[in-house]
Amino acid sequence: MGVRVRDPRDRPLVDALRRGDAAAFDAVYDRYRGRVLGFLLRLSRRRDVAEDLFQETWLRLARAAPRLAEDTDLAAWLFRVARNAWVSHRRWSALDLSRLVALEDDALPSLPASGGEARTDASRRVAQLEAALASLPPASREVLLLVAVEGFDQEQAAAILGIRYAALRQRLSRARAQLAERLAIGDMNEVTS
Repeated sequence: MGVRVRDPRDRPLVDALRRGDAAAFDAVYDRYRGRVLGFLLRLSRRRDVAEDLFQETWLRLARAAPRLAEDTDLAAWLFRVARNAWVSHRRWSALDLSRLVALEDDALPSLPASGGEARTDASRRVAQLEAALASLPPASREVLLLVAVEGFDQEQAAAILGIRYAALRQRLSRARAQLAERLAIGDMNEVTS
C-alpha cells in the first residue's frame, strides 16, 4: 500500500524524477527544502545534525527517484525519509560512545575534577552499550559493528557478509531493535535498583 499523491503539482514532478530529470529534482528541492529542514531542526534541536540529516534525505531521493511509484506523495515520502534518518541518528549516536573506549584513558583523565561525573556517566553508558552489544546474537552484533562502529556503508557491509542488500537492511533493522530493547531494559534495571 503506497502513499498516494496529495498535491496535484507532484505528479508531473514524480514522473520527471523517475525519468532522471535534474530540473524536477531542483523543483522538488525548492518546494520542500524549507519544510524538511525546519522539521529536522525541530527534531534534533541542533543545526549541524539537522543539516547532515537534510543532506541525507536529499541523497536518498536522488538514489530512489527512478524507483518511485507513479503515485508517490513527495511530501510524505520526504518527511518519512527525514524522520527515519533522525531515528537512525538517535539510535546510532549512542554507539558513538563506544568510540570513547579507545580514547578514554588518554582524553578523559585530563578533564578537570568537575569532569569526574561526566567521565563516570560516559564510562557507565559505554559499559551498558558494550554489555548490550555482547548480548546480541552474532549476526546482529556483526552487522552493527560493521555499519556503526567500523563505518562501512550498508552496501559494503552486505558484500563483506556475503548477503544481499535487502537481507542486510532487514538484519540491521532487527539488530537495531534488539540493541534498543537491551539498552531500554538496562535503563529500567537502573531505575528499579
